[in-house]
Amino acid sequence: MSKLPTPIGKQREVLYLPAEGHTVVLGTAGSGKTTLAILRSAYLADSSTDHNGRTLLVTLSKALVTYLHHLRPSEFNNVVVENYHKFARGYLNFRGKMGNNDILGEPDQRDGLIKQAVKNIKDKYRPNPFFDRPLKMFSEEISWILSHGISNKDDYRNVERIGRASSRIDKILRDTMFEILEEYLSLRLQRGKSYDWDDLAFYAHQEFQKDDSNRLYRHIVIDEGQDFSPEMLRSLAMAIPSNGSLTFFGDVAQQIYGQRMSWRSAGLEIQKVWEFKENYRNTKEIAQLGLAISKMAYFSGIPDLVEPSAPSAAGELPTLVKCENKEKEIELTLKLANANASNQSVAILFKNRDYEKQIKENIPRESVRLHRDMTTWQAGPGIRYGTYHAAKGLEFDMVILPFLSQDNLPDQGNIEAFGREDALTYYGRLLYVAVTRAKTRLVLIYSGERTELLPTGTGLYKKTSI
Repeated sequence: MSKLPTPIGKQREVLYLPAEGHTVVLGTAGSGKTTLAILRSAYLADSSTDHNGRTLLVTLSKALVTYLHHLRPSEFNNVVVENYHKFARGYLNFRGKMGNNDILGEPDQRDGLIKQAVKNIKDKYRPNPFFDRPLKMFSEEISWILSHGISNKDDYRNVERIGRASSRIDKILRDTMFEILEEYLSLRLQRGKSYDWDDLAFYAHQEFQKDDSNRLYRHIVIDEGQDFSPEMLRSLAMAIPSNGSLTFFGDVAQQIYGQRMSWRSAGLEIQKVWEFKENYRNTKEIAQLGLAISKMAYFSGIPDLVEPSAPSAAGELPTLVKCENKEKEIELTLKLANANASNQSVAILFKNRDYEKQIKENIPRESVRLHRDMTTWQAGPGIRYGTYHAAKGLEFDMVILPFLSQDNLPDQGNIEAFGREDALTYYGRLLYVAVTRAKTRLVLIYSGERTELLPTGTGLYKKTSI
């Protein structure tokens, strides 16, 4: 495994844990979880051992799958690396439950059907402000219901946590919300679509409960597991035989899809949770900023949060630059990226795809876009660009984060849909993910008033204005 470091101390203990049952490993950013996930997969699949068997290394991000293939050691002869949705789609197809074009693919199509479902149910009732809530709220709530395996009104009516943080739905409205869900599923079926990408796990789990055939994998290793829904984890737990193993690697601080520590609600049988606090990726100064972010109010009360230890390797302070306007932000971002890309891996990361268009027209043609359909990984110096989401699990020598203004982060649409508290939590975690991708150099750029998501403590930044 020449591309990967040799595990030390407690890492070895996790690597050679028994090859049966469920194991949860929690770490902080830069603690080597992905490396451990790869090594654990190779160990479980090792043909020279009596526990060997076909092993699945699974994550959510397609970009991370491509990166894992790049790191893939020679010992991976009996290991399959893929993202969860490919696994679920393949399993449903194996069971005869997946036809051609059975998945509603485009987000706009899904939103359109949900909007129609809200209108259809609204027409059955007297006027109520509930139906005027943002479409994003209804969309996320439908995803939440199915990702937690809720299949009837009684269970939905009585479940404790509904929705995201400040936008919980009162019990008196839950029957109506469930009607909207049922109407959406009916409209989708009329379009000839049995699934969307958000509910594949719900149907895969249901199918596993009826399936007594031999399992394809003896062992399953989950990387970046904090963003897997309870139904995803339940389906994966059922995808192994009784003498197999499920190993979960995650970092709660990077949990950005609202599952609220999904492994606990998934019913995994865990005797001990392993924690890794050491940061092997970031310099002391970058890790210090990540730690300061993790101590902000929007991180408080998170169960199983592993507080990182600051590494000893020193570097330069993160640079915080105030620009005159957004045009100057773009100009500086491009200047820095082009100046450093000849001898470093440089990543330009954004909140969402809307900002890509403003950057991509002016960067070298060979620059790599981080996205869900990546099939190859370009190692070494050069420019990469994409969203905070797309960069999860990845690392770069230098990271540039433009557009860190208060009017951009947190997102106003999220505030309207889910409330201010939830928007701060969601985008605060996203920012933590983005900051901790940087190994040696980090540049933070904004114009106007800087986002409140960044800590204000002294000694965290080298500040400048242009």
